[in-house]
Amino acid sequence: MFGTQRDFDKRIVEYRNSFVGIKHQHRLKTSSQSQLRPQSNQPITLHVTTSGGIAYDSVRCWMNVNGEEITFEFAPAEAVWNTLEWRYIRHWHGQIPAQSNGATLRYRIGGRVVGTDRWIFADNQARVLSEATEFAISVDDHDVPTWARDAVIYHIFLDRFYPGDGVSWKKPTNLSGFFGGTLHGVIQKLEYIQSLGCNAIWLSPLFASPSHHGYDATDYYTVEPRFGTNADLKELIGKAHRHGIRIILDFVANHWSNQHPTFQAAQRDENSEYRAWYTWQRWPDEYTSFFGVKRMPQLNLKHKPASDYLLACAQYWLENGVDGYRLDYAPGPPHTFWADFRQACKAVNPEVFLFGEVVRHSEGIASYIPHFDGCLDFLLAEALRRTFVLETSTLLEFEAFLAAHEAYFPKDFSLPAFLDNHDMTRILYLAGEDKAKVRLAALVLFTLSAPPVIYNGTEVGVSQRNPLGRFEEARLPMLWEDEQDEDLLTYFQRLGALRKQFSAITSGRREVLHLNVQNGTYAYLRTLETSSVLIVLNAGRCAQTIDIPILRFQTPVKDLLNGNQVTVSENSVKVLLPAQSGAFIV
Repeated sequence: MFGTQRDFDKRIVEYRNSFVGIKHQHRLKTSSQSQLRPQSNQPITLHVTTSGGIAYDSVRCWMNVNGEEITFEFAPAEAVWNTLEWRYIRHWHGQIPAQSNGATLRYRIGGRVVGTDRWIFADNQARVLSEATEFAISVDDHDVPTWARDAVIYHIFLDRFYPGDGVSWKKPTNLSGFFGGTLHGVIQKLEYIQSLGCNAIWLSPLFASPSHHGYDATDYYTVEPRFGTNADLKELIGKAHRHGIRIILDFVANHWSNQHPTFQAAQRDENSEYRAWYTWQRWPDEYTSFFGVKRMPQLNLKHKPASDYLLACAQYWLENGVDGYRLDYAPGPPHTFWADFRQACKAVNPEVFLFGEVVRHSEGIASYIPHFDGCLDFLLAEALRRTFVLETSTLLEFEAFLAAHEAYFPKDFSLPAFLDNHDMTRILYLAGEDKAKVRLAALVLFTLSAPPVIYNGTEVGVSQRNPLGRFEEARLPMLWEDEQDEDLLTYFQRLGALRKQFSAITSGRREVLHLNVQNGTYAYLRTLETSSVLIVLNAGRCAQTIDIPILRFQTPVKDLLNGNQVTVSENSVKVLLPAQSGAFIV
């Protein structure tokens, strides 16, 4: 799922590039803590490194604060030896004065070469200020929406979910064709979604588009007719809200279809006002596109009319009741756009939930803390799949990752977690159709504090036929009625109900009480004030009695997930678990 980042040599190149020259890379901290979202009336410290054989006698910031230009100097800090580079890396810190709520800061950073009047600018190493990388921060006091902290999200790939009562699936000649899912189909399945304990729906792109996936829209103000109408979307929003379910749209800011009217106009007329909305290598046929896919031209969001258009689209749907946006391929647009996007959305609805798709390492994800309420947790998804499905990582390695992962990100940054999605191999296929592995991974997913995301079909046994054509294979139609695995569905429904019932899961502290790599057993306690929940897993291939040292539990004690036998003594809890199973003990 991490593409070229999985290659060690390419990671080394990226690592070296992250230090050589003068680099900021959106690193900041507020007060004495690192990686927090900038808030009003708090100073913000910017962090810069210099390396690569050039000495600097000054590092300076040029900043625009709501139209006012200011500059300030960075103070030199520690020098750190980097063995890989076999040279020192110098650190510099500069402080932005406290700003008022709603401020948007744009800035550039440069270093002056010792003994000269030449400046080199972070991060692109430009030699003139006008060409330097522009950074941005939005300052506000908006926390992650309360509803998002308690969310269980159902991810619907619209064309493949449900065509509607009495309507049969279409039969396209290949998996890139249209299967016929509709918004009416979603409306008719709201009670089903609610039965899973889900209180939010994330819909795949639904705007007018020539493709089955919708990530190449032609009109952000119109629902694709295959899915329904604008009125259908508004009906879904209204009925979902009455069920206590929020609606999250998939918002693609980086690119859209080459059939979009603005792109068509830009290709027809060299003097079109829309030409600057795109980046051309040679007009009219060579242009920047999403991963080189020519049918998806990339937008030039440094061009204000293009940026303003997307901001207006996002505000329009919020005004019509949408509750949140999953932000597709967030590293594509510049950070300056996302700073504006946050302010534009929060101005319409302070409770909007904004979370990005950032398929990168933790430092890359952390650079979006000033802009988003959270990011999808691809790192946890990989760890869950490696540990409980592929079994290429041990439980000890999983816990080492998880403990550090939980400590790395601030509590006010949400990391919606998942087992699979529309762009990766289905977890059941990855597990060799072993549903016990899926159950174990799901138990962990639902008992961590992050909002869990269920990709439609994972809960009823949707798999795939082969690993080739990975996107389409992961998007096979949803199973309904007798085709569903009822036992697996009941299991997911129980997990959703238990998560909703016990707030210690979403808000409590996590403490590991037992971990045995040889036996494949693992237990952790979730505690909130006087309430505790004990999660126990047996990933081994035989039944085991697991003895967990704990002083907090009093009888009666029950496993509410699978009804396993639990015995409480003076200083321990013993639970008998069948092979590849778990317990939720209260």
